[in-house]
Amino acid sequence: MKSFNLQENVLFGDKQAKAEPLHVDEHGRILRFALRPGQEVREHSAPHSPVNIIILKGHGLFSGGDGQEQSFGSGEMLLFAPGEQHAIKALDEPLVFLVILHEAPNPDRDKA
Repeated sequence: MKSFNLQENVLFGDKQAKAEPLHVDEHGRILRFALRPGQEVREHSAPHSPVNIIILKGHGLFSGGDGQEQSFGSGEMLLFAPGEQHAIKALDEPLVFLVILHEAPNPDRDKA
């Protein structure tokens, strides 16, 4: 068994959002993202996995496949389908959230 305190030792990037891998194995990844106010994660997708986001702290603007921004905050969960484009922006406070992916990094697949 592994355990993590999701609220301690959160790392923020100075100029861009920080993605910290908490767990990576052949079954998937769990990342903790930390954004300072105004920082963003530009639109992208995970082609081979759903993207499950659990917001731990703060509020942010999240957009999905329709491109419409919506505000979500602490205690909320968002689910994006495999391949669905999504983007995230922190509002006027730090934003911390978990991302759970059901795919492991695959350098050969990412080259395609």
